Amino acid sequence: MVEQSLWMRKVAADPGHSHWYIERFRSMARAGDDLAGEARLVDAVAPRHARILDAGCGPGRLGGYLAAAGHDVVGVDVDPVLIEAAEQDHPQGHWLVGDLAELDLPTRGIPEPFAVIVSAGNVMTFLAPSTRVQVLSRLRAHLAADGRAVIGFGANRGYGFDEFLDHAAEAGFTPDLLLSTWDLRPFTADSDFLVAILRAS
Repeated sequence: MVEQSLWMRKVAADPGHSHWYIERFRSMARAGDDLAGEARLVDAVAPRHARILDAGCGPGRLGGYLAAAGHDVVGVDVDPVLIEAAEQDHPQGHWLVGDLAELDLPTRGIPEPFAVIVSAGNVMTFLAPSTRVQVLSRLRAHLAADGRAVIGFGANRGYGFDEFLDHAAEAGFTPDLLLSTWDLRPFTADSDFLVAILRAS
């Protein structure tokens, strides 16, 4: 067993947290808010009809958009309540409960690697710190040889950008492009958000 994620610790402390999170985004969708900015970037990175892994997919906001755009999407999240919502709201995706630190999709009948792996929504900051390199290594193991991973999270959440990039290198990734937003603004030393587009080393 790996160390429990910070997300699941939060859920244990507040059993209604997952339902609040789901309703928050459903409410935003009903209000017409733009919830697809991350997914549009991933769609631009991906070839048409690509195999995409949504790592830490939550209730399927990104993966659902990408599946509707014609991609073959598999979403994995440690929280079964979020996966249930993804199945309800985005039935065109393939949603699985699982800890990213133990990700092994071939043993679950999904042997093919992915052209793109996306991890958005501050997923990296909700990992147990002891599993960060392990999670990145598991993502790298599921990436096609010429594929790319797109990982985004904010500053001041207990995981420094330099530390993340060191962990990514340790896991076998090399940065292709670093951005400070999902709408392609350049990353600088003062950026309070990182979107890292990574390839296999």
